[in-house]
Amino acid sequence: MKLRKSAAVAATIAALALTATACGGKSGEAGDKPESPGGKNAPKLPEYKVKTGVKLDSATLKKAQKDGQIVFGAKDDQPYLGFEDSGGKRSGFDIEIAKMVAADLGFKPDQIKFKTVDSGVRETSISKGQVDLYVGTYTINDERKKQVGFAGPYFMAGADLLVRKDDKSITGPDSVKGKKVCSIVGSTPLQEIKKPKYGAKTVELAKYSECVQQLLNDEVDAVTTDDAILKGYAAQRPSKLKVVGKPFTKEPYGVGMNKDDKALRKAVSDAIEAHQKNGDYKKAYEATLGLSGSPYSEPPALERY
Repeated sequence: MKLRKSAAVAATIAALALTATACGGKSGEAGDKPESPGGKNAPKLPEYKVKTGVKLDSATLKKAQKDGQIVFGAKDDQPYLGFEDSGGKRSGFDIEIAKMVAADLGFKPDQIKFKTVDSGVRETSISKGQVDLYVGTYTINDERKKQVGFAGPYFMAGADLLVRKDDKSITGPDSVKGKKVCSIVGSTPLQEIKKPKYGAKTVELAKYSECVQQLLNDEVDAVTTDDAILKGYAAQRPSKLKVVGKPFTKEPYGVGMNKDDKALRKAVSDAIEAHQKNGDYKKAYEATLGLSGSPYSEPPALERY
């Protein structure tokens, strides 16, 4: 039985490496980057008209214009949100939001550079100018606003739980007492599930794909993060994983940037609003995150400050 179980686990991990769980290619992790999710039947992505002659009193934008490129921090292991395949191609709803914003700031597609930045170092990367903007399932909250600025929100998610398909013991956050629940360093769902009222034993890793691999390997009982992220993983392995479907937080996603760059913050919010109004936003959603089984809903109201 042990040999049979080991073989099954090995096969699962191999499949994981070939589908949608890029672990960054480190030694001992799951092989090469998987291919982009979506396939030939995915709805067509919109094209974004690039503005010309953009002028803002923004040090960040002026530097990007001088460099001839704009740098976005993003995730690389979240199917349908922020994903990088084995050929280095980026895809997902967050990636499309970045492209919309870049176009309205005057940057062509070949002038956009994506840099993978994990959750635990987002604020540092922004404050040190390692990225110009950050688009990667980045929840807006008051504590983070002390360190970075936010445009948006452009999407509303909620923390949920990803479990193995045959697990009937975990039915929501109130049923994780004594269970091992994995999330990533620096995430808001991790801080929530660590609260004593849940009684969970938390495992903290660098990437959600690593948490998913441990879930498939029976090393943890559940993975918690935003439902939008979890649905992407579940959609890749519907016979192995499921989302519980009981969100227990609200996670408004925003575009992160330098805290004091008010002109850029306004311009990015203007760009998000413009693409929501002209239909690009909905088309991009349906061609990316909509493929995970998350139905389209009207975006949340922008918060300008």
